[in-house]
Amino acid sequence: MNMQAVPHSAGFQAREEGNYQALSRTTGGGIKPSAPQFTSIQTINDSVQKASTWVRPLEQEIGRVIVGQRILIERLLVGLLSNGHILLEGVPGLAKTLALKTLAATIQTGFRRIQFTPDMLPADIVGTEIYNPKDVSFVVKHGPVFANLILADEINRAPAKVQSALLEAMQERQVTIGEKTYRLPDPFLVMATQNPIEQEGTYPLPEAQVDRFMLKVVVTYPSVSEERIILDAVETIDHTVQVRQVVSEEEIVRARQVVNTIYMDEKVKDYIVSLVYATRAPETYGLDLKPYIQNGASPRATINLKTASKALAFLQGRGYVTPEDVKSIAMDVLRHRVNITYEAEAEALTSEDMVRRILETIPVP
Repeated sequence: MNMQAVPHSAGFQAREEGNYQALSRTTGGGIKPSAPQFTSIQTINDSVQKASTWVRPLEQEIGRVIVGQRILIERLLVGLLSNGHILLEGVPGLAKTLALKTLAATIQTGFRRIQFTPDMLPADIVGTEIYNPKDVSFVVKHGPVFANLILADEINRAPAKVQSALLEAMQERQVTIGEKTYRLPDPFLVMATQNPIEQEGTYPLPEAQVDRFMLKVVVTYPSVSEERIILDAVETIDHTVQVRQVVSEEEIVRARQVVNTIYMDEKVKDYIVSLVYATRAPETYGLDLKPYIQNGASPRATINLKTASKALAFLQGRGYVTPEDVKSIAMDVLRHRVNITYEAEAEALTSEDMVRRILETIPVP
């Protein structure tokens, strides 16, 4: 396969100088929008600047509570802007739950925390019908899922019947109780956490449900400097600190509309399709991964990769998507959608290794 070096994305990022012609790649076969597109991109860029004024204040407000974890906070905002559910995986004590609660506080919207346990029932999430002897009738009592932001803490502790009840809410944004279907509030976002090291009392999530999560973010340990800040903050931290509201629901809805208008070049779209298709037919791209991949990513991965890349460009104040946006978010979109074979497990290979090989091989436009 004709391998080529990954070009630097600096040419994409010259908007500060007003030179939108820098969208053209300096390498051969690059992206070269026509003159009308330059005008359109500049208009979109101005819209992004106006609609994203709350992003930096929100990050600063979250930073009052969370030390470091920049990637985690960025991915949470990507999910918020993309209306996509997020699965956080990491060992205990990495501020997964705290980050989600803090984000909800900065929005001041409907928020519910659901602690998943092995003895849960579907009615504990979606609600149920309760008999009212006074009226001789059944009354519907809504469950905690009827909120804008749902924190599904330790989601892998609940059995399959509970996961199936949550599946309808995640995909259809609705809940069926008895003979009636009820719409969930808008926006509706599920942010779930799971512990990867504990096996007792846990259940693997069904593949159909895992695919509904736009991103699977692996939360890592803080750096040495961040750990020292955490250590020093223990003595002075104010556990009663109130996180102030930074952004409203209306501003988020308007930001989502702007995200949908962000420009994506045809070659960047082709790059997204190539990345996803390489997980299904790696031999097409000269990759010897077929014995290690059982199932590739679904078309939902293609859609989510496009939407997440646009949201990432929005967070960086740009009205256009660069290949580096796609590449930086691809691991979080694909890692939980690539299923590996027993041969891969025998060689201590993971789905992340598969995605990493694909990202290193597919030429960047």
